[in-house]
Amino acid sequence: MAIGNDPKQTLISISRCSSKVSFSPFQNPDLSRYDAAFWPGAGMRRREFIGLVSGAAAALPLAARAQEKGKLPTIGFFGNTSASGGGPWTAAFVQRLGELGWINGRTATIVYRWAEGRSETYAEAAAEFVRLKVDVIVSSGVATPAMKQATSVIPIVFTLDADPVGRGLVAALARPGGNVTGLSSQSTELVGKRLELLRDIIPDFRRLAVLTNVNFFGSAQEVAEIRTAARALGVDIVDMLEVRKPEDITPVFATLTGKAQALYVCADNLTNVFQNRINILALGARLPTMLNNQTFLPTGGFVSYGPNFPDLFRRAADYVDKILRGAKPGDLPVEQPTKFDMAVNVTVAKALGLKVPEDILARADEVIE
Repeated sequence: MAIGNDPKQTLISISRCSSKVSFSPFQNPDLSRYDAAFWPGAGMRRREFIGLVSGAAAALPLAARAQEKGKLPTIGFFGNTSASGGGPWTAAFVQRLGELGWINGRTATIVYRWAEGRSETYAEAAAEFVRLKVDVIVSSGVATPAMKQATSVIPIVFTLDADPVGRGLVAALARPGGNVTGLSSQSTELVGKRLELLRDIIPDFRRLAVLTNVNFFGSAQEVAEIRTAARALGVDIVDMLEVRKPEDITPVFATLTGKAQALYVCADNLTNVFQNRINILALGARLPTMLNNQTFLPTGGFVSYGPNFPDLFRRAADYVDKILRGAKPGDLPVEQPTKFDMAVNVTVAKALGLKVPEDILARADEVIE
């Protein structure tokens, strides 16, 4: 169901079956029916009974309490890309919720909002989720500070964050505390392996170009990791392409010196949303690209290595399920990726005159031909 005329503001209802809550010796007691000072044979005053029932209701899981009030638990889902760009990840999230029993239209509602490469949407979405009184927020790591600033009460699950402790999202990975928990993407720790992969594919790999959004919080850290890994491999960074907004992407490619042998794209909401444009520009410059996930390889990306993003979103659904069943986010440890994928686009390799070694193809989780 769409809200107003904005197709981006789409509500998708999902649910799970729930067991009935019963009170012994009666089901669904109507307290107004009982005016006696004592419950028969129980030795309990009416006022004491009401207090006991109220305490029991407070201890029920969030989903059960919401259903009793006639309100479905609401999940606010904020994606840092667009509905189309984040489709595979969102599908994994929703599928896992279904496996956990949250079936469409019965006990929960998901409210989707998308950044579409615009950082100003973070605070807007956070304020809206608070206004809607959602029961849990699922957020990309880049937007989580805005969500946390907007509420210290609503549970928040972040799906992708390279350094949640360093950024102050959680107190510790093992025991986050507060109202925030989720999954760390460990993106910067994978930089060395990505450069090694380029070295194994590109003959005499010695010169690298880097594209980064300098307004992104993780930009400086990832660039520092790239410099360190490049130095260890004897690779020179000959072009540093810095962007701040979508309009910078095309002009910055005009600054290439022509010396680079590959382009490392630092992932963030801006480069993710405009990755297709980046792929086209890189192909025009005859630069094979290194990406952090395989989602954008079919549109002209060359090779990717990183966490399996759909798996991270499936595990985010596990967090949501636990929270809706009554768990506190501060007691749920931040988890690390357990699945990593490498993908290669052979079609792009051929277009650039590169031959991918057979052992690389054998190791790849996906080969695009």
